Amino acid sequence: MTTAREAVETCYEHIHTAEHPEVWITLRDRELSLALAESIDVRVRDGAQLPLAGTTVAVKDNIDVAGLSTTAGAPGVRHTPTVSAETVRLLEEAGAIVVGKTNMDQFATGLVGTRTPYGTPASASDPTLVAGGSSSGSALAVALGLVDVALGTDTAGSGRVPAAFNHLVGVKPTLGMLSSAGVYPASPSYDTVSVFARTLHTASTAMQIMTAGAGSRPWERHARLSMSRGRVGTVDEATLELVDAHWRTAYLSTVEALAAAGIETVEVDTAPLLAAAKLLYEGALLAERAYAFGDVLAELGPEADPTVASIVLPARKFAAVDLVRDQQRLVAARATASGALSGLDALLLPTAPGHPSIEEVRADPVGANSRNGMFTNFVNLLDLSALAVPAAGSTPRRPAGVMLVGRAHDDLVLADIAARATLVDAPAPAQLWGAPYRELMVMGAHRSGQPLNHQLVDTGSRLLGTVRTAPTYRMARLGTTPPKPAVWKTGDGGASIVGELWALTPDGLADFLGKLAAPMALTPVTLEDGREVLGFTCEPGALDGAEDITAHGDWVAYLRASHPSDSPDSGPAVPVEDRLRL
Repeated sequence: MTTAREAVETCYEHIHTAEHPEVWITLRDRELSLALAESIDVRVRDGAQLPLAGTTVAVKDNIDVAGLSTTAGAPGVRHTPTVSAETVRLLEEAGAIVVGKTNMDQFATGLVGTRTPYGTPASASDPTLVAGGSSSGSALAVALGLVDVALGTDTAGSGRVPAAFNHLVGVKPTLGMLSSAGVYPASPSYDTVSVFARTLHTASTAMQIMTAGAGSRPWERHARLSMSRGRVGTVDEATLELVDAHWRTAYLSTVEALAAAGIETVEVDTAPLLAAAKLLYEGALLAERAYAFGDVLAELGPEADPTVASIVLPARKFAAVDLVRDQQRLVAARATASGALSGLDALLLPTAPGHPSIEEVRADPVGANSRNGMFTNFVNLLDLSALAVPAAGSTPRRPAGVMLVGRAHDDLVLADIAARATLVDAPAPAQLWGAPYRELMVMGAHRSGQPLNHQLVDTGSRLLGTVRTAPTYRMARLGTTPPKPAVWKTGDGGASIVGELWALTPDGLADFLGKLAAPMALTPVTLEDGREVLGFTCEPGALDGAEDITAHGDWVAYLRASHPSDSPDSGPAVPVEDRLRL
């Protein structure tokens, strides 16, 4: 097992040999990082549970790290915080080691990565192409293999476009899911911390840790933990005509990958969403940026990036009525987005219409940047979740990205879709990103592959793994349609009964209970590890004349042995150990 010190030594060796100083604005002293790593190794040897022990992290330079300067990409606003941002603090407490602060488009205003006085980052795949912004350095630190995970921010697509340009996973969480404490604001109503990683499991692990902190909003009641409808919306041919050939081919290959995974795809009119995207930079909503840093930008004078200044400083002149007008346009656009997602689990879009060169951006800094945000700008405006992943056929040498977009707090649904379509690896089942949930053990007709399993799937519930009860239960076959087992606790002669453990949101559990038919009911069930979860029992009298099948210890095994016609394939089992893995 690699120690934290070994991980940090390897990290700094890679940083040295990579020779990409433009990735960093501030790099932590190597000896200080090693000292932090050694303290983590000592805690692990003493028995501390640190799920991120030895994980190396890069942090965008608009997010505070105690002891490292924060510039937001502008030397004139440099300050050194004594307290880390809440998201960083949680990662550090879990054993992660921040090795430095990364380059960015100044004041997080841009999707290109060129609006910076700290050197121009280029794509990891091609030095002539942009890295994407504004979280350019964070994406590159991961894509070049310098660190395991990096934090960015995302207002218009800064956690997604750089992921697409560098063959990475980019998690753009629902607004308010992660704390904004210690983050220099760009557009406060629409900002969020984002995550870059080479795998979804790594990104999900970081999300699992950071959502242990207090976000600014509770989970939406309608939120789901997994795909439930089996249907994803896709863009139409007219929209795809706006996309460069390589990215169009990659997008269509991704649609085919969804279909191959059994996910239905339907064309959706995304034109109203793309029109709403223009409100972020072409209307009075720019006043948010002028409010956040306009005065500081004006004071910087020649230190300010000229493109950023030309975009933001005029926004100080908008009238209140202009802002209200555009806010009302957003209200209408959010209703349109809700209608577009009706009956769907998510929308699938290209993350960007293409990958511009550094020269193209220099020749047309505003136009090229605007094109990069064609598909991303509307997401935070309309309070949606998003996940950027490599498209089918994307490679590190020739990347292309796609983006799944869903309702607020449907973040885990997007991860589930991407994993099912094998676009990315699957995160551990128990990584639920702070979602409220109840555990339910099912032992019969609601198990995977059984006739009532759809009642769980329809609520967006998530399979956590296979489990066993304590050895104090008996099982009988009831004379119901479809066939079901009854399981009850007994004083003696019991056995350990196999079942599945599912996670349901509170609303999902309520929906599930509404479909529960007699004679079944829910009761606490003791697992073999001593924990109590919800499980099934049955009404008194239902056992009269029932066949005792305790000896089988497993409903599906009983069906296979005694009633093959009642035994559809139960699907692959997920080891219960995965519930505990971060």
